Amino acid sequence: MPLPVKLQEVIDALEVMGDEMTHYLNKLTGEVVLVTDEHMSAAEKSAIEEEDEDEVRTGKLEDPAWWKEAVSQAREVLETDHFVALPDKFEIHEYQIMEDFCLSFKDRDVGEDLLRSIKGKGAFGRFKHGIYSLGVEKAWFQFRQEAFERIAIEWLEREGIPYERDDAIQVSGAAM
Repeated sequence: MPLPVKLQEVIDALEVMGDEMTHYLNKLTGEVVLVTDEHMSAAEKSAIEEEDEDEVRTGKLEDPAWWKEAVSQAREVLETDHFVALPDKFEIHEYQIMEDFCLSFKDRDVGEDLLRSIKGKGAFGRFKHGIYSLGVEKAWFQFRQEAFERIAIEWLEREGIPYERDDAIQVSGAAM
């Protein structure tokens, strides 16, 4: 059975996803690792170069230790089956989270003002400005944190990966 994963580490990784990087969960250790597209490409290339024993690296400066470590991590992701990619921006719809936040307000005026702000091009910037000008940024950050927590829990349970929240270990939503 895999080690329990720290739920907050998964949430933190989901909150900082980007276009040129992917977070992976090591199902054996419970560690969340970040692999950039650049490191993944280098890992793929180095695997091919290792197969060609006649290739000699000449005229190149040695790669720094941090680079070698990142490429080694990417190779491990490529070559083993104990890593699983966390949901990416195509699976997490932050716009929908913003819309749900707008619709959650009991004060309809605030909710409608925010809802108008997320229509059309530039929605994210207008929304950010709106939450601060309306003084609801703390409510937004709490709502967003809870949404990412739900996404993380649903993903972990779908993958059958146990997780820790505080001191209790969770498996499929039930404490052990």
